[in-house]
Amino acid sequence: MGNDWEQRKLGEIVDVCSGRDYKHLDDGVIPVYGTGGYMLSVSKPLSEKEDAIGIGRKGTIDNPFILKAPFWTVDTLFYCIPKENYDLNFVFSIYQNINWKVMDESTGVPSLSKGTINNVDVIVPVKVEQKKIGAYFTALDHLITLHQRKQEEL
Repeated sequence: MGNDWEQRKLGEIVDVCSGRDYKHLDDGVIPVYGTGGYMLSVSKPLSEKEDAIGIGRKGTIDNPFILKAPFWTVDTLFYCIPKENYDLNFVFSIYQNINWKVMDESTGVPSLSKGTINNVDVIVPVKVEQKKIGAYFTALDHLITLHQRKQEEL
């Protein structure tokens, strides 16, 4: 294989950003997400142009999902923006394959910290390969969803 995969820390391939309280904002069209997904819509985004991966800081820490910009996240949800040479869908596939529950740092409500996320070792190829792999897994996810809907209809 000509293009070698390299070991990296997640902190080298994503910027982990903290969600914030939204209660000071007016109603609007920008979706607000928490660990359970969509909550409501507000007037301003936390991330205006950059898509990200949402992952719980408190509560549901093992259910990452893609956030399409513009969006806002609450303070229990980190949003992780892939750095320049990293493909969102590929990085999302990495997030889906990490056993986040073993990284739980709490004795009560499940918790993750930026440091824990940043310190996870991952292996990544060059961006061209990332795009192909990311697109493949995205297509597979859509196919699975389609089949699940068909099954529910039957």
